[in-house]
Amino acid sequence: MKKIVIILLFLSMLVAFQKKEDKKVYICSSVASTSYHFKKKCRGLSNCKTAIKESTEKRVKKFGRLLCKWEEKELKKK
Repeated sequence: MKKIVIILLFLSMLVAFQKKEDKKVYICSSVASTSYHFKKKCRGLSNCKTAIKESTEKRVKKFGRLLCKWEEKELKKK
């Protein structure tokens, strides 16, 4: 019984300190671009004249980017 408690405690600690993976997002590398997108084929990225780059949601929010209006509407529908 004591071994089971120790194993459960150990497993719970592993889960508690596990690093969550940040969501991958896409941005237009243009200087004027201000939003990020969850889908590479998003309607909002169709006007991008420069390269489309992959990043993480945490990183792009740090630089002040906001979620694309098209994708924001989709999230509200769900």
